[in-house]
Amino acid sequence: MNRVQFIELHEQPWFPAFLRNDITDILQYALNLSKAYAAIVPLLQRALTSAGNPSIVDLCSGGGGPWLNLSRRLKGATGGVQVSLTDKYPNHAAFTNARSRAPISINFYEHSVDARNVPVELLGFRTIFTSFHHFPPDEARAIIQDTVDARQGIGIFEITRRTASAMLLIVLWSLAPFVLTPFVRPFRWSRLFCTYLLPVIPFVLLFDGVVSCLRTYRPGELRDLVSGLSANGYQWQAGEFRNPGLKIPITYLIGYPCDL
Repeated sequence: MNRVQFIELHEQPWFPAFLRNDITDILQYALNLSKAYAAIVPLLQRALTSAGNPSIVDLCSGGGGPWLNLSRRLKGATGGVQVSLTDKYPNHAAFTNARSRAPISINFYEHSVDARNVPVELLGFRTIFTSFHHFPPDEARAIIQDTVDARQGIGIFEITRRTASAMLLIVLWSLAPFVLTPFVRPFRWSRLFCTYLLPVIPFVLLFDGVVSCLRTYRPGELRDLVSGLSANGYQWQAGEFRNPGLKIPITYLIGYPCDL
């Protein structure tokens, strides 16, 4: 199945900001509830150690990503970890909620951040969870090149895949808001209305989820992106990491300067 570069509704500039926040909030809640990325903690820990920087700059954070769960696991494994959440459309309420609940230091950058051109003051190992597929190859390569130019490390992790089985799971996943919505924080009446009375959120999750699968890069394609970079003195690894609990392979690309 070839990669398809199509649009996701919630990433469009015209998409209502309140609805985008409602959707990223439930995505964040589900990622942490399912512990979707728990299995990659040792991989991330080794990358942070190799990069020599305990600070993390999380790009495309949405509603906070999987950091509530990951922070609890990293707290005992890697001392002094600090996470800065960023996004093109920052969800300040969700970021504040993540900061208040996390056992490690989580802060956020208040302004819009373009992952292709990260502000110079945001220094640290860059992470992207379940978002790299949004970018076509030229923009995806620009994100990695910007990281290299800043001499920072990067870890890209995706649980979506270009397979029929993954898209079938998306169909089931789109029903999750009907169960999870009352528990998602911060509470919003709009999220209840757009789930139960006018089920826009389940529809967008279904549509965007299937598109996400079709857009996701495979390990070989990630290696091809890196091969076209100007990146002297960098160590790269790409592959699929099995999540024993969910039985969902996590596609990853990790890179960091090896001359530190």
